[in-house]
Amino acid sequence: MTPRLFLAGMIAALMLAAPVGAQTLQPLDRIAAVVNEDVILQSELDRAVRNVSAQYANQPGQLPPQAVLERQVLERLVLVKLQVARAAETGIRVSDEELNTAVASVAQQNGASVDALRQRLAGEGVSFADFRNSIREEIIIQRLRQSFGQSRIQVSEAEVDSALATQTNGVQYHLAHILVALPEGATAEQIATAQKKIDGVKGLLDSGEMEFAAAAVRYSDSPNALEGGDLGWRSVDEIPRAFADTLKSLSPGQVVGPLRGPSGFQLLKLVESRDAAQAAARTVTEYNARHILVRVTPVQDAATAKAKIDTLRARIAGGADFVEVAKESSDDANSKAQGGDLGWFQADAFGPAFSKEVTGTGDGQVSQPFRTEAGWHILQRVGQRQSDVTNATQRAQVRETIGRRKLEEEYNRYLQELRGEAYVNVRGEKAAAASGG
Repeated sequence: MTPRLFLAGMIAALMLAAPVGAQTLQPLDRIAAVVNEDVILQSELDRAVRNVSAQYANQPGQLPPQAVLERQVLERLVLVKLQVARAAETGIRVSDEELNTAVASVAQQNGASVDALRQRLAGEGVSFADFRNSIREEIIIQRLRQSFGQSRIQVSEAEVDSALATQTNGVQYHLAHILVALPEGATAEQIATAQKKIDGVKGLLDSGEMEFAAAAVRYSDSPNALEGGDLGWRSVDEIPRAFADTLKSLSPGQVVGPLRGPSGFQLLKLVESRDAAQAAARTVTEYNARHILVRVTPVQDAATAKAKIDTLRARIAGGADFVEVAKESSDDANSKAQGGDLGWFQADAFGPAFSKEVTGTGDGQVSQPFRTEAGWHILQRVGQRQSDVTNATQRAQVRETIGRRKLEEEYNRYLQELRGEAYVNVRGEKAAAASGG
């Protein structure tokens, strides 16, 4: 799947993960950090720090001291390296063809050709090779996250039922958070240290000494720290239960916490809230049809299959019963015994060619032969109806939001595990100072 990537405001974020091209290396470039068997160059860290600073050019007060900013940026670069390496270990790859498609999509979304995009990047001082590599890594990390979710995240029907029963007027919340992370099986000393840190941050916020976004950039252990801890808009289903009930009583701008969550201690800020539109009643057109398939195989080429399907249609046009012909001659093992019956389905259920024929054929009529990847078909449309899928749509939306919430919690813990297991050796004066080394 091609991610939605936008050029405006995107280059800096992508370049956090970009390798340094040979043409951008300084003569005496140093290693800023060793990450397992990979390295982060000092020039790579410096460039990423400059990019983040540029993003906050109009809000310099939100940036922490330079050493702290470098530590945050270095930590993000480390996580990028670790995720890309883990993805490679699990066989996740992005082909050149997929990368070309993604780059073309970025260009199209910005109203430019690929060549024009290349020129715009050059004007920003970004090499096209670095840009492509950044997108490749972004896609790889996205696929690693998806793979993780598919293997570890499950949402039960009972969870969906419970969420539907407690939905309140479709309210959505724009949230930001600060996380002081705790490792799995944290010791009493680690818990006490984290508690002291989060209490100190809360004190700074309560006294007005620091804005929430600035505190997130400086103190948060969350992957979104450099975005000021912004979590975007969330429905109740996407908010950890420990926070959800408290949010209902908050006014915009208020901060709740610290609360202990799965990943550590958190402060949560309600930026604003809004009423989401209730799911409108939704109906779809469904079709009931039968079909006959003649497969194209190594022993039956396309021409032979086409001749056979023409003969079968001629028999039906001459008065033969469609159901009986399907039982005798269809190569679709799933529907043959039922006379080719496919039941009720939406038009796009079996692909564009099937959709075109089933929507363009009248009830009781038999289509002309048409080709799909499976072979040659004819179909007989039995009927059509309007079906109310409102409930199914609501359940699907709730299941998706619960899944996203679980994935975020679990994946953040997974990143902590990756980081804890990794060998990371910070080098260089700037990087070492930023890490406290």
